[in-house]
Amino acid sequence: MTHAKKRWSYSTGERGRNRVRAFEHPTTGRMFLEFRDSGKRIALGHRDREAAKAKAEELAAALRRAESVPVLPPTLQTLFDIYEVEVTPQKGVSKQGHDRSAAGRFLKCFGPNRKAATLNRRDWDAFIRWRRQQGDERGERAHGQPVRARIIEYDLKFLHAVLNWATTARDHRGGFLLERNPLRGMPWPKEVSPRRPVLTDAQCRALLAVSRGVSPMFQLALVLAHETGHRMRSIRLLRWSDVDFERGTVRWRAENDKIHFEHETPLTSTALSALQEARVQRASIGDAWILPALRDASQPCSRHLLRRWWEQAVARAAIADVPGLGWHSLRRKFATELKATPLKDLCYLGGWKDPQTVLECYQRHDEDTMRTALASRGELSSRGVAVPNRHHESTPSPSNERNKNPA
Repeated sequence: MTHAKKRWSYSTGERGRNRVRAFEHPTTGRMFLEFRDSGKRIALGHRDREAAKAKAEELAAALRRAESVPVLPPTLQTLFDIYEVEVTPQKGVSKQGHDRSAAGRFLKCFGPNRKAATLNRRDWDAFIRWRRQQGDERGERAHGQPVRARIIEYDLKFLHAVLNWATTARDHRGGFLLERNPLRGMPWPKEVSPRRPVLTDAQCRALLAVSRGVSPMFQLALVLAHETGHRMRSIRLLRWSDVDFERGTVRWRAENDKIHFEHETPLTSTALSALQEARVQRASIGDAWILPALRDASQPCSRHLLRRWWEQAVARAAIADVPGLGWHSLRRKFATELKATPLKDLCYLGGWKDPQTVLECYQRHDEDTMRTALASRGELSSRGVAVPNRHHESTPSPSNERNKNPA
């Protein structure tokens, strides 16, 4: 019986701390180092066992010295720097820009050397007050204008994301950057009276009447927003391959959706006609964008251009400038007009996951719906039920009957 030759190895250091093992490759005889019980290996590039032992001792000593260096609590600057290098590049261009601008605001408010683990409710409230005092930081007309709670919440959610990530990311010694998120459970800022206007039928017809004069693509976007009830982000990222003209359906891709909700919905005849007309005019098929950029058809239409088109159309249609009356007002119109639709179907049609969001943020009460609901009840007399006359004595209650006829 032949026994396999045992491979040479040499170990030094303490297991679980600075353990280093030098070993010889069984075939080539070349030397390797393995350390920290994690499977990390270094090829030494030679076959000298004594040199490998010396290198193992050297590495174990270096690891031991690193263990003795105290790990300082990370500052906000440190966390933001690491997050920007390791996490931010995985996001879209717009989100990357917000990550950097939001980090700058927190550093300006709290200071770059503030220990992240010491953040608390007072800091949370202080940032909300500070952010409101700063006002809108964008240029042109918006600069200096008051910021809404949703904008402040957007910044705070970035801070939350960084702190939550830090509880799962490890430092050079293997410990977590943060043991816990110190701001977990803090209340989000709320609007006392949120601006959520709904586009009326008259306003929608007025916009449609001037839409082609603004741009044929704006007209198509307007029709799709009205007929599908979806976010403009999802609409502007539609491709021709997402539309099935034979079945009359459209696919909404998860990667283009705010809540990553992959779903397919039927299209109205109005939406189908608008899409067919656009396809004939531009002769686009396959993965081409339905709403391409003007200068580079390989890119989707810019959200900034769509917003400018909306503003031009509102001006041409002589619609009053109401704060919040943008593309999203069509989404609220969709949800409000389809109140009678079962909530589960409405959520799927408009791309909502949470029915409560539809009820709280999108559907609006309106007089026509309330009157129709009351009319559907009918009158009591039409059902053969006599309307009580308040001038006559009412029917005695059970308690009165018991008083008149004691046991």
